[in-house]
Amino acid sequence: MGDEQRPFKGRGSSGNPANRYHAAAVEPVDDGWPADDPLPPLRTEVREERCRHIISRNQSPDVPFDRSINPYRGCEHGCIYCYARPTHAWLDLSPGLDFESRLSCKPDAAARLREELADPRYRCAPIALGVNTDAWQPVERERGITRAVLEVLAETRHPVTIVTKSALVERDLDLLQELARHNLVSVAFSITTLDSTLARRMEPRAAAPHRRLAALGRLSRAGIPTGVMLAPVIPFLNDAEIETLLAHCREAGAGHAGYVFVRLPREVAPLFEQWLDTHYPLKAKRILQRIRDSREGRLNQVAFGRRMRGEGHYADLIGRRFERARRRFGYSDPPQLDTSRFRPPLPTSGQMDLFSR
Repeated sequence: MGDEQRPFKGRGSSGNPANRYHAAAVEPVDDGWPADDPLPPLRTEVREERCRHIISRNQSPDVPFDRSINPYRGCEHGCIYCYARPTHAWLDLSPGLDFESRLSCKPDAAARLREELADPRYRCAPIALGVNTDAWQPVERERGITRAVLEVLAETRHPVTIVTKSALVERDLDLLQELARHNLVSVAFSITTLDSTLARRMEPRAAAPHRRLAALGRLSRAGIPTGVMLAPVIPFLNDAEIETLLAHCREAGAGHAGYVFVRLPREVAPLFEQWLDTHYPLKAKRILQRIRDSREGRLNQVAFGRRMRGEGHYADLIGRRFERARRRFGYSDPPQLDTSRFRPPLPTSGQMDLFSR
């Protein structure tokens, strides 16, 4: 088995395919020599990126926010299905192992946020924190960039929505409680399975399922509105767990729930196919065919209104099962956060406001 096919311990992808902007690609060739020697550990590298703006805007009609902040590019969690993998091509890096191990961080994120919120033209609306890559991935433990961003949001009483797979979010309980007191925060945990073996293979460096459930419960008991995202739902891998997951998360304190049907954009599709061949070869063909049946014969669908849910009999069945379980367990809609409490930050120039607050 060539190196491109041999999984690295603790990583989701088993190789580094060229990104779509490369004119040439290199493929390993089996030369007949045995390759049983263990692969060397893959170390995580982090480079600093100075940004002019930190708030990203979107006009997508099928996501519930129009602005977001991503303190990091790339994600150590290594989720093999991650739709953000192709964005590493913009850094001239691979969506494979590079995405998981060659990260980019934005140490001046809090300073840029303060400047943008102080702009007189800024109009407050909830910011989604870490929706492209997890804002509480392992590197955050050392860098603390996400906490610095939360501090600015708490200071300015700006509403924020959070989705994470990390139990590290518990570290920021004090800030989350402060935001919750003013109806300014909602935290959803992305939990795809309760099967620890599947989770370890599919999302190798994310918190274990039981830790995510425990963190959800702790935040809920602390008075923070919490929810669960079943993202993604994958045929014949975790689709049978929809009802069980919703039951356990509701018991832990989740108040709202959502789901996304698996989508495999650009370079994610071949990475996922290779992962299936490695870990679930007997199921691979069935899984991929069912995804295609729900994606107009493809592994991805880009049309608004269909890309998150799929279409066809199977996708409709998933939607009906989810909605029935959601009602059965008493989930409600996500909270409407308060935008009226926003107060722009004081200018860093030392110039006082004309009017006191």
